[in-house]
Amino acid sequence: MTLEIITSHSLSPLRHGFFTRKGGASSGVFAGLNCGNGSSDQSEIVAINRARVAAAMEVAPELLINVHQVHSAKVAVVEGPHPGPVPEADAVVTATPGVALAVLTADCQPVLFADAQAGVVGAAHAGWRGAIDGVLEETVAAMVALGATREKIAAVIGPSISQRAYEVGPEFFDDFMGEDPANARFFAGGAGDRMQFDLPGYGLHKLREAGVSAEWTRHCTYSDPERFFSYRRSCHEQEADYGRLISVIRL
Repeated sequence: MTLEIITSHSLSPLRHGFFTRKGGASSGVFAGLNCGNGSSDQSEIVAINRARVAAAMEVAPELLINVHQVHSAKVAVVEGPHPGPVPEADAVVTATPGVALAVLTADCQPVLFADAQAGVVGAAHAGWRGAIDGVLEETVAAMVALGATREKIAAVIGPSISQRAYEVGPEFFDDFMGEDPANARFFAGGAGDRMQFDLPGYGLHKLREAGVSAEWTRHCTYSDPERFFSYRRSCHEQEADYGRLISVIRL
């Protein structure tokens, strides 16, 4: 099956893509393009899937660079393959042509960044914890340190869990009210004491506050099992594990 790659005009002419689960070699609950080495999928199969992504990005597999994601605001600056252990971070930036930056998600926001004029790109994994702690702003700051300018940076949020599928409890709401009472606008009423959180809406707000242009592709991971993996959906369906989607950008 052919790979399915979602792209954005905002990131053109740079090669990039939010890959769906279509076109991969995995089976079972991972059926399709599972690129998560942290999953219990066969490592050889994950390597095949990653090689297909690298080929689509026109780079060697070792130049498809990601980090050990830990729901933080840490950003890694890279020029090529990691010389030692994969660093713990949730974003990665580069000004080196030919290096493809990747993040893995399964409901959290994958965000791709580019200042094509300056020749600087970035990729971030932004779940609610990383977003509230500042991973998006830190990614922009790291790009600026490499020569990008905020007004020229385009940021695109890829397939993520949508508000209608993201039910949260009162403690979650309290965390966001503690950061800024205006965050109430990202919540809608749900059943009982539950609420529905708008993760992409919050991400767009954080990006625009950081001074960059931003958009969301408007794909919901939870609501489209044929195209996307979803951590929350796998929990609701009591599956043993779940696949990870990959999003990539390169100079």
